[in-house]
Amino acid sequence: DHAKRLIAEVSKTNAKATHNCYAYLLGDDDHIQRESDNGEPSGTAGVPILEALKMNQIHNVLSVVTRYFGGIKLGAGGLIRAYSNATSSTIDSVGIVKLVLKRELTITIDYNQFDSLKYYLNTNEVPIERTDYGAQVQVTVPVAENGLKEFQEEVINLLSGSVTFKIGNDKIFEEPFSRDKREKTEHKK
Repeated sequence: DHAKRLIAEVSKTNAKATHNCYAYLLGDDDHIQRESDNGEPSGTAGVPILEALKMNQIHNVLSVVTRYFGGIKLGAGGLIRAYSNATSSTIDSVGIVKLVLKRELTITIDYNQFDSLKYYLNTNEVPIERTDYGAQVQVTVPVAENGLKEFQEEVINLLSGSVTFKIGNDKIFEEPFSRDKREKTEHKK
């Protein structure tokens, strides 16, 4: 229903467009797949959009490609390339994220420790969700629950024990996901 509402919204916003073609994949196993050529010759728009989504191995995603006719007929091959390339290049420019369940951890430190902590977090690719400045600095970061104790021990060692932690709630976090990481994962399988 949400995908259909978004498609209707894009079509309304681009009502003067010749075509608002789309495809979507829903579910971790992509059990819901829909595509539409929206008036383009059969198989020249929706299917190429859907295949671009599948090639990028992304789930729970909707892509709508809006085309205004520019006076040049592209032919079936040109349409397929245009819709596929529009989808792929958009995915490349926006990027892909992985949704991961992690625990919020708030680290309370003195101001003179902040640079060391930031350097450690950056080096270990731990994003800072929030920083609050008061009598001390409170830095909130996402940490995988199975690595929580190890992470706390590393921070304690880094800051010579002068740190306190507050364990928060589980939360879904977005992690950048690159093609390189995906290819390495596939080679390990």
